[in-house]
Order: sequence, then structure tokens, then C-alpha cells
Amino acid sequence: MRYLKASLLIGLLVGAIVSLLFEQGAFRQLDLGLGNFLGVRAVPGSHRIPQLVLIVLLSFGVAWTTVDIPRTVLKGVVAVGVLAQVLTGVWVLNLFGIFFSPFASATAVLLSFAFGMLYARTESGSRKKVVRQVFGERISKKTFYALVNGNIPLPLDGELREATVVVCEIFNHDQLVEAMPVQDYVAMNNSFLRNAGDFLVDRGGYLDECDGESLRVIFGTPLALPNHAATACDAALALAEHLDDVNEECDRMWKQRFDFRIGINSGELVVAAYGSRRLGSFSAAGEPMEWARKLCSANRLYGSRVLMGSQTQQLAEGELEVRPLELVQRHPEDRHREEIYELLSPKHALSDDAAARRDFFWKAIVYYREQRWDEARAHFLKAANPDVRDQPLEYYLHRVERLSTGQTELQWNESRR
Repeated sequence: MRYLKASLLIGLLVGAIVSLLFEQGAFRQLDLGLGNFLGVRAVPGSHRIPQLVLIVLLSFGVAWTTVDIPRTVLKGVVAVGVLAQVLTGVWVLNLFGIFFSPFASATAVLLSFAFGMLYARTESGSRKKVVRQVFGERISKKTFYALVNGNIPLPLDGELREATVVVCEIFNHDQLVEAMPVQDYVAMNNSFLRNAGDFLVDRGGYLDECDGESLRVIFGTPLALPNHAATACDAALALAEHLDDVNEECDRMWKQRFDFRIGINSGELVVAAYGSRRLGSFSAAGEPMEWARKLCSANRLYGSRVLMGSQTQQLAEGELEVRPLELVQRHPEDRHREEIYELLSPKHALSDDAAARRDFFWKAIVYYREQRWDEARAHFLKAANPDVRDQPLEYYLHRVERLSTGQTELQWNESRR
């Protein structure tokens, strides 16, 4: 919309100027000279209405391409191409005995191109080019045009931003590398990352990082998002289902599946354009980024698939169904312990039985922390679903059995033996 308005303004201005010059006969002497060159004995009238229509069309068209196309060289190529067509039209129409004056049209092309280039050098006019260079394909089309058409300054120099980080990581790389040819492994890996990245970007996230093992997406930047936590959690739940379908396809093609886990965390980040002239990109920095990655890895300890931090849970509490897993010490120097949660579903999406099992699990965790082992065991058993394996529940039952008999704290790798 920003560039459409600029193009309309430039086209209107140039069209008015050139039309006024044409009406006042400013190109008459040039027409006579061209007629003499072509051997036309008497130069006819310059077809007033078609000329005015052509002036207007060329003014708007060249203004639009000059303003909208981000590459300077391509702008010039389009303008030169249009100008060449106008000049070529003189000789083509002359073959059919029609005299065509190119001077008004050529003036419209040159003026529109000049004004378009002047606008493209302004901060507003170069915004599309900057957004494309900085963010590229890491944002959705909706976000791209919102940035281009918006009036909010781009956060390239750095600012604090409340946002939510989603990390999705693959944890069975070693097994896949051993079981597959390298080409198949790369193809399968890229299929996973492409599907996960495109899915989260389409949901409004910024693809901050994507490497051979994981991807990291931020909700709440480069555009501020008031409900970034709920949006990120909803996207993560949908992503898990989508990647299950991807795994089905991988199983059909390569007889292998990914072991993927997701971590979600919210907090204050420093967003900016980072890097050097050799390598740089728009990104974010801050402890919440690393905590999201740790939560992603912690899924392997509990057997869960999606873990989230306490701040995310607080921000999106009214829109999610969760269950608590652990009180953890987030910072070694800080004695305060923070709750981490397993994300189950959107609000009210659990069936009555599933909601009841979630409540039993929640009570069992409370009894577990109070070291009331019998009550904890009984409620964990009530929370069990006989039809679906619940690995976090199994993990806590093992811990209860060990701790109730005076054994040391159970480690996850021990519980899997």
C-alpha cells in the first residue's frame, strides 16, 4: 500500500506535467523534425486522446515498477525497455502509414523513472529493500508486507522486546546417520526442517536459526505481538501434530522416524541486526533464548514432547491446558526455583477423562513434593491412561518407588534400563 500510494502520486504528478506540455504544443517542433526524417510530407495531428491515455498509463506504470522493484539495476532495465518500446513504435507504426510521436511518452517515462528513483532513495522508499535484505524468507508474507507498509521504525539498531522463543530439536541424529546413506539422511533432515520452519513462519514466527539439528523461531519480533505466548504455544501444539504426519511420510520413504522435542520460553530479549559485513542477520539475544533450548533438551529427561517455562504459562494461562513437571533452579546462583510445565492442549480441548487424569497428575505432583509417597503413587496411578503410554507419569512413578524406599534420586537414563 505504501508503494501504491507513492506510485499513484508520482504518476499523477508526471501525467499532469507531461499532459500540460503536450496540450500547449511543446513537442510540435520535435514532431515536425521527426516527420521530416521519416519522409512524412505533412505531419498530422498527434492523436490527442490516445496520446493522453498513453501518457497517463506510462506515468503510472513506470512509477510503479521503479518504486516497487527493489534492485536498482532491474529498475533501470525496465525503464529502458519501456523507452525502447516507445521508440520502436515510431518505426513499426510508420510501416503502416501511421505517424506516432514518441516525445510526450518518452518524457513521461523519463520523468516517472527519475521521480521514482528519488523516492527509492528516501527512508520510506528503501524500506522494502531493507526488509527483504534483513529478513528475507524468514518471515511470512503477511509479516513482510506489514513491515513494509507500517510506519513503525525497524528494530535494527536494537531494542528490548517481550517475545516467546520456540526451539524444536532432533535428538536421534546418531542413530539416523548410522542407519541411512548420507544422501537419504540429508534429504530426510531437510524435509523435517523445511516443514517445521515453514509451518512456524506461516503462524507468524520469525525463523531465527535453522541448522542441521534444530530450529529456533521467535514470536513477537520483528513485529510486536501482544499475545505472543499463546500464539507460540498454539503453533507448537499444531507443529507437533504436523511433524507426526511428516514422520509418517519419512517412515514410508526411509523406514526411519525423527525423535523431536519442543521447548517454549518467554521473556525480554534484545532484538537487533547482529553480525559483521561478512556474516550477519536480524536476531535476538538474552537468557530466555538459552532457557528455551534447555527446556527442549529436558523433554528427554521426562519423556515429554513439549515443555514450557513459567513465564510462558503465566502469559497464556487462560488459553492452555498444562500440567506441572518440576520445580527447577534456573540460575545456579539463584536459590529461587521455577516451575516448568508440560503443554497438553489448547484450553478446553481435553476430554473429560483427559482433564480428570490431568487433575490427578497435578495432585500427585503436590503429594510428591510433600514426600507423601503413598498418596502420590495412588494419584499417579489414577492419572494413568491404560490405552496410551504416559512417559512423564512413568518417570515419576519410578522416582516415587525409589525415594519411598530410601534410594537416591532417579536419573532418567537409569529409569530407561
